[in-house]
Amino acid sequence: MTREIHGTVAEGFEKVREVFAACAAGERDDYEGQVCAYVHGHKVVDLWAGTEADALYGVSSSTKGAAHLVVALLVQDGTLELDRRVAYYWPEFAAEGKGALTLRDLSAHRAGVVGTDAGFTLSELADDRQLAERLADQRPFWHPGSAFGHHVLVGGALVGEVVRRATGRTLQDVYRERIRTPYGLDLHLGLPASAEPRFRTALPVAPASEQQALLDAVPTGPHTLASIALNRHAAEPAEPAALANAPLIRARGPASVGGVASARGLARMYAAAISEVEGRAPLLKPDTVAEFGQVHSAGHDLVTRAHASFGLGFETTADTWHPFLGAGTIGHSGEGGSQAFADPWSGLAYGYTRRRSAFPGGAAPENDRLVRAVHTAALGR
Repeated sequence: MTREIHGTVAEGFEKVREVFAACAAGERDDYEGQVCAYVHGHKVVDLWAGTEADALYGVSSSTKGAAHLVVALLVQDGTLELDRRVAYYWPEFAAEGKGALTLRDLSAHRAGVVGTDAGFTLSELADDRQLAERLADQRPFWHPGSAFGHHVLVGGALVGEVVRRATGRTLQDVYRERIRTPYGLDLHLGLPASAEPRFRTALPVAPASEQQALLDAVPTGPHTLASIALNRHAAEPAEPAALANAPLIRARGPASVGGVASARGLARMYAAAISEVEGRAPLLKPDTVAEFGQVHSAGHDLVTRAHASFGLGFETTADTWHPFLGAGTIGHSGEGGSQAFADPWSGLAYGYTRRRSAFPGGAAPENDRLVRAVHTAALGR
């Protein structure tokens, strides 16, 4: 169906509006989505469909981009050292054979503590300090550093505890003070009450019959690594894409999956990471971007049972999702379909959000067409 597309594009980016309109036309009647992009710190795409311009959505694991931007800043400052043992900052973490693990390996999803034997309550999932306390004495599910797997619900809490021990501040506080407030970002790790009316409740995936058949064919079990990492073995299981529907999650903003954002907020954060934005210097130096975007874990992900590629906290987006992007692109996708990244080679920063979860998990399929159109325009081709 034809759907009205709102917003603006810069000269040379008209094709992005056409692609977004085509993507929206192929969706269900209740489609809501936003796409925003910057090039070298200047906004070039700001489009939305089916909702208001300033609507906010839960962005699930796209939250990890904000969390690891904090880590990158603290490494750049010299406050954190990637090759120090986690236990140097957080002695309790050394329990159960985790004492030799470094912050570098922790950030690259190599710790092996993707969850706990009994799982977490919703209250624990909302509180990174409670998660860290539960995880400190958890036996790892593989030998730390020997393999990798997406620490879906806990990766942000683990690095967040290192941040707290090193600075005396929560990761959320550092993010707000050094990143969100100075750059005016519409990406919240802890949604203020004043912004609650803008939040749009996430809707579940609505798979077609053939897609449901694929889902039904995936081997499952309550104590598989995937189930443990997704907390499906707990007394109160919840899908990651729906966690932000809980007011407690939105209010606390856990650093793995609790972020609430617009596409504008996602894109502007990554623009600020690599480019001057409205007279403010980039948050990260080129060497910092290069180190955090360098592939640290690639191959078979023990949790997702599929190929994956991670830098330090960030997905290496060019390898995982869009091979036409520059090497060292840093970003992260979210289970509901969101995606955001910064490509230091083209100067492109991108953000996408949608309300209804897409099939399959991770970045929604339409991102491939949208990113390709934005990237082509950014390169002037």
